[in-house]
Amino acid sequence: MKKFDIFTPIGIFVGLTLVLFAIFINSDTGMSDVIYFIQISSVLIVIGGLTAAILINFALADLKLIPRVFAEAFRTEPQDLPLLISTFVNLSTKARREGLLALEAQLEEVEDPFIQKGVLLAVDGIEPDIIKDIMMAEVVAMEERHRKGRAIIERAGEYAPAWGMIGTLIGLVLMLQNLTDPSTLGPNMALALLTTLYGSLLANLVFIPMANKLANKTEEEVFVKQIIIEGVIGVQSGQNPKILEEKLSAFLPKGAQQKLDEEGEGAAVDGA
Repeated sequence: MKKFDIFTPIGIFVGLTLVLFAIFINSDTGMSDVIYFIQISSVLIVIGGLTAAILINFALADLKLIPRVFAEAFRTEPQDLPLLISTFVNLSTKARREGLLALEAQLEEVEDPFIQKGVLLAVDGIEPDIIKDIMMAEVVAMEERHRKGRAIIERAGEYAPAWGMIGTLIGLVLMLQNLTDPSTLGPNMALALLTTLYGSLLANLVFIPMANKLANKTEEEVFVKQIIIEGVIGVQSGQNPKILEEKLSAFLPKGAQQKLDEEGEGAAVDGA
């Protein structure tokens, strides 16, 4: 079950807070100096240019993914790998005792549709190599979907600093055109510098970290699906449950392996 990922908003909040704090401690008049860092024209240049570039770069079907992609950066789905391995050990035990056909009824207790699909393929008598090809094709398709959605945020991370530089050039041109009027130098210089600040903040505090987080989540999901594929193949080929458990435990970090071993020993003692 997916949960709200508190670390994404915390990271953004901490970043902005530290930037504002740095402005505050280096100013002569305190928080009043923060007002000078709010420039509507700079915001319009960065956000407007960034939006236009994204619209040009992607098709309508891709743009519809933006809300869902951003929402994924604020959600997390913890994976209980020892429980996943235990699920396949139980399926393997039942398959060896009662046959593969008996697994179809037990799938009602399994929530993961990827596991359900793999076990059903095994129940249907599909060859292990074909099962692996079918399931890996789904993994590849998932990676491609994630890549296309993530590409929008990655491009935004590239375009934001560029539009900040464009705003800087605009401000410098305006400043150079009005050197004879000292009253315009300050606002035009502010426009020149703040657009670069806004573009860099958006890229390095929001877009690039979010894109990297989504990439990490995709890697984790692919890793879990690889464990599932190995588990399905083990169940289909009638592997000994203990051997299957040892094989799947190789995917776990050391701490999780020890926990799984302790649980197995505890279950053996209770059974005795």
